[in-house]
Amino acid sequence: MIKRTEYLSKVYPLADGFTIAAYEREVDGYAMAKKVLSSMTKEQVIDEAKKANIRGRGGAGFPMGLKWSFMRPHPTKPAYLVVNADEGEPGTHKDRTIMERNPHAVVEGCIIGCYAIGAHAAYIYVRDELHLSKARLWAAINEAKAKGYLGKNPFGTSYEVEVYVHTGAGAYICGEETSLLNSLEGRRGEPRLKPPFPAQVGAFGCPTTVNNLETIAIVPTALKLGGEEFSKLSALHGMNDGGTRLFGVNGHVKKPGVWELAVGVTLRELIYDLAGGVTGDKPLFAIIPGGSSTPVLRAEELVHAPDEKSPLHPWHGQSVLDVPLGVETMRGLGTALGTCCVTVMAEGTCPVTAMHNLMQFYKHESCGQCTPCREGSAWLSRTVEKILDGRGTMEDIDTLADVANNIMGNTICAFGEGTAMPALGFLKKFRKDFEAYVRGEKTRKTHSRLAVEADTSVTAHAAE
Repeated sequence: MIKRTEYLSKVYPLADGFTIAAYEREVDGYAMAKKVLSSMTKEQVIDEAKKANIRGRGGAGFPMGLKWSFMRPHPTKPAYLVVNADEGEPGTHKDRTIMERNPHAVVEGCIIGCYAIGAHAAYIYVRDELHLSKARLWAAINEAKAKGYLGKNPFGTSYEVEVYVHTGAGAYICGEETSLLNSLEGRRGEPRLKPPFPAQVGAFGCPTTVNNLETIAIVPTALKLGGEEFSKLSALHGMNDGGTRLFGVNGHVKKPGVWELAVGVTLRELIYDLAGGVTGDKPLFAIIPGGSSTPVLRAEELVHAPDEKSPLHPWHGQSVLDVPLGVETMRGLGTALGTCCVTVMAEGTCPVTAMHNLMQFYKHESCGQCTPCREGSAWLSRTVEKILDGRGTMEDIDTLADVANNIMGNTICAFGEGTAMPALGFLKKFRKDFEAYVRGEKTRKTHSRLAVEADTSVTAHAAE
């Protein structure tokens, strides 16, 4: 059942929704930050965050409250909060809606987050291409300063908090938290070895917590409702996956968009009830559930979870389209919730071409630090292209799987696995399509003709 919410999105439709006047008028903005700084201990804030069961909204799904609890005061070094707004995952488009339409939720979340972890400064790292996002964030920061909500004495308290916007140069790798920290420091954007973890040695060698932008933006709401009540908004509260999320849908749908919903909505509800169904009313072919790095699902797949202890057992024998979208449920399906932005593919989509497009992207965006990722992403891209060109062999298909498996678990950061997992997903679910190219039953030319025919059909349907 779809549960629409308007905690972050209530101000979205308003002409002045991005201003502090609208934020305070419509949602009692900054009241929670004032309460936190005036009358709550850091321990109380972290405890409520844990109860809220806010899983990281950037892809990893790590519990935010637990992450905050890792921070320990250092006798000589300051602490920092870093907000990851480097939204570069293909198919992901939800953080920029917050920055453009409700930036004050981010600023208030930063104030609360800084207090909880013992930091006095927050850095919001934004892709340089997102010009409106940057402008709206800086305007929100300046408005909050003018009101006395930031600076040395926010809300008349003695807990100093400053918030800054830092822009990156558009490298996808900087979405990885340690690469982001290197870039923030003016270094090359490439991942660091862990340990030490950012909570011990992060930005500028100091204890640091890195949170996704949506994760931070929902904090004022979670504390205002109370952690337990916020978590209970979710249909997956019992799986420690609480509250609400922004869910995006793109690809072959009639009404792509972003919706704020309680956790637990299904793929079927997203695609057919909210996004209007598949373009041209064509059959659904496949779904990438959470950004390009999450393994693909076939539309006709059924849940196989006969074990009563499995988190997916309640949906055993049902369509994957009817499984609630959550961190643990998607893991149970062999994929991931990721960024909660779904890419829809209609019947007629060539999975080999789709994989090739993704592998080209990952080859281009690899920082090159780790040999398995640098060489492996190039091998994946070249080999898929070879198959598409009609020069491939059955051994090449096996080579794709071998290369992807050799990337898994052998790189410093998760970028390599984010390349290998979708590759392995396409190979597992659509091997027959790869074999058809090898046998000459499919070619780029025939696929292009079919794609044109499909587009013509869609255009004709839209005109009716």
